[in-house]
Amino acid sequence: MALRIIFMGTPEFSVPTLTALAEAGHEIIAVYSQPPRPAGRRGLDLTKSPVHQAAERLEIPVLTPTNFKAEEDRAAFAAHGADVAVVVAYGLLLPEAILNGTRLGCYNGHASLLPRWRGAAPIQRAIMAGDAETGMMVMKMEKGLDTGPVALTRRLAITTEITAGELHDALSLAGAEAMVEAMSKLEAGSLPLVPQSEDGVLYAAKIDKGETRIDFRRAAGAVHNHIRGLSPFPGAWFEAEIHGKPERIKVLASRLADTPYPAGTAPGTVLDGALTIACADGAIQLLKLQKAGGKPLDAIEFLRGTPIASGTVIASPPDAKAAS
Repeated sequence: MALRIIFMGTPEFSVPTLTALAEAGHEIIAVYSQPPRPAGRRGLDLTKSPVHQAAERLEIPVLTPTNFKAEEDRAAFAAHGADVAVVVAYGLLLPEAILNGTRLGCYNGHASLLPRWRGAAPIQRAIMAGDAETGMMVMKMEKGLDTGPVALTRRLAITTEITAGELHDALSLAGAEAMVEAMSKLEAGSLPLVPQSEDGVLYAAKIDKGETRIDFRRAAGAVHNHIRGLSPFPGAWFEAEIHGKPERIKVLASRLADTPYPAGTAPGTVLDGALTIACADGAIQLLKLQKAGGKPLDAIEFLRGTPIASGTVIASPPDAKAAS
């Protein structure tokens, strides 16, 4: 017998799980998503979230409360008579009335190996920290931030070249498979719940704009992780003088380089005509770049229209400190 499920999610990351649960034969009785947001150049058009649009294609009713403070929204949630709620990147803090508003509780698909990287940006933080592994965990939600017991885990390797965008897509698919398996076990009464360890807790704070600028005074490996952890969005960037004026340039791909350079070379120095940059320890080659308002280009093509000569020194963030 299929479960009666309320699905709660907002971005594209959540869509595969919604689709997979419906294809597995569960009854998705309602979808909750964040309200339509202004979009377009002038911000005049309201755009429905990817989950909202997917639910409409599946002919599932969609609700978009701004929060659950109103008693009528809490009552409407309970009135669905759902067996369980499935939450994947919904983006709203759920009060206890919602966490306890279904027969079997709320289960969250979270993109990290809990308790490491609880919070808002686990994919980016795992790459930026140089982690070798991450995963998707199905967790029964409780009042704390990502503190609930874990029911099921899918592990994925973080290769040395993978970007946050690529890992995002892989985890999205892995999460869909994991949630379908978890709901099948929950339906059968055989879903295990293992409390999280109190050791190794780390919080994945939301990415702040102030930390996106590249600091070549860091070690090359740290710079490489920074770039790929922020690619494609919001994007790590540096500033260079192009045709006599400063321009912000986003870096979407890089690799560690073994280009030798003299001792005492300033970090941020362009070492050759292929955009190899000296760092505090080693060097990094920039492979894909994008100017403001432009499209992403491979380095060779980028340099045709945006010359950055060997010997140029790219400035570090004015308020940054050298880091390892």
